[in-house]
Amino acid sequence: MTQRNRKLIGAFLSVLSIVVWCVLATSVYLAFPPELPWYVLIVYFIVAGMGWLLPAMAIIKWMARPDGAAKS
Repeated sequence: MTQRNRKLIGAFLSVLSIVVWCVLATSVYLAFPPELPWYVLIVYFIVAGMGWLLPAMAIIKWMARPDGAAKS
């Protein structure tokens, strides 16, 4: 697969992974009891807000691989 094709597929996968992450993070947030203190919510929002980075980094690494590179 050429790098150009990987970038096209990776762009769609990136958007899809962010949408899925948002749905999951919102579902978890809605399951929280309403009386949680604000500092617990802040920690959750920081973790949930940065959680999409791991899948995005993997997709970007795959997209940036040069043509003809061996699978790792």
